[in-house]
Amino acid sequence: MDLETAIKNNVNQALIEDIGTGDLTALLIPAGKTATASVISRENAVLCGTKWFEACFWHLAPEIELCWLAQDGMAINAGQELCRITGNARILLTAERPALNFLQLLSAVATQTRYYMEAVSGTGAKIVDTRKTLPGLRLAQKYAVRCGGGTNHRLGLYDGILIKENHIIAADSIDRALRAAEEVAPPGVFIQIEVETLDDLRNALDAGAKMILLDNFDLNGLREAVALNAQLTNKKTVLEASGGITLENVRAIAETGVDRISVGSLTKDINAVDLSMRFSTRFAGQ
Repeated sequence: MDLETAIKNNVNQALIEDIGTGDLTALLIPAGKTATASVISRENAVLCGTKWFEACFWHLAPEIELCWLAQDGMAINAGQELCRITGNARILLTAERPALNFLQLLSAVATQTRYYMEAVSGTGAKIVDTRKTLPGLRLAQKYAVRCGGGTNHRLGLYDGILIKENHIIAADSIDRALRAAEEVAPPGVFIQIEVETLDDLRNALDAGAKMILLDNFDLNGLREAVALNAQLTNKKTVLEASGGITLENVRAIAETGVDRISVGSLTKDINAVDLSMRFSTRFAGQ
């Protein structure tokens, strides 16, 4: 699914969920009234989700006018005006909450990602997301990760192979698991294998693994893994650290020399950015 289709699907589902058979409260406003509103940030953040936000309004009334004063990926400040909206007052009120929900959530993901990117700045390590996303919003959240400067891991089970412990057990060995993956992988699909010990890492490197996930290695273990990779492959194999990653320890992990650091909290442990939509005090008649 492409991003444009995902936006349409996300917005359609959100509006159906919220409006149902109709917005009863909006009926308090005369049908012919127009209004102007502004979206204001109440905290410093990274903006993301503008396409979802505007789609909520345009799905209901394509004539709604929106003027953005900031764009996706930009750092925004508390008290900053982000957008101005003009159109039918009922529509603005009906679309307000779904639109803000998207903008607040995706801005939170982009902001969290930016914090991690800043924490590892200068180390060469990439910050990578995971599949720990909200159901139905994977493409949206992975887009937000990119807006924050991060890198996407596989989108789903269909575009990458990650061989984990149970896969290795079922295949009887790391080498057999890798061989089986090479046989079934479509062209262009990467193969990554997860290891939990240095012995497993050595086996994976000897078997020719091109991408290896180092699961819950401590700092000394990560340093030894990087050294072993340099010794056996001249650092040709991509090493990714995973498990227990926080803003407090991510810099130290990056400094071990790993290539990538996957962080589940980019998309699952987030607090929505505080944004508000303020209407003009008076509605104008058409």
